[in-house]
Amino acid sequence: MLNKIRFLSLTAILLAGFGLSACNTLNGAGQDVENAGESIQDAAR
Repeated sequence: MLNKIRFLSLTAILLAGFGLSACNTLNGAGQDVENAGESIQDAAR
């Protein structure tokens, strides 16, 4: 019983960590796309 609780707790912590790192990765990708769009706009002027 105690091992099952430890396993579930560890799994929840790991999933939360992966979720937070994915948010940061997607945020960075969004900034890259935004910067590329601004570069294209500047080149078109």
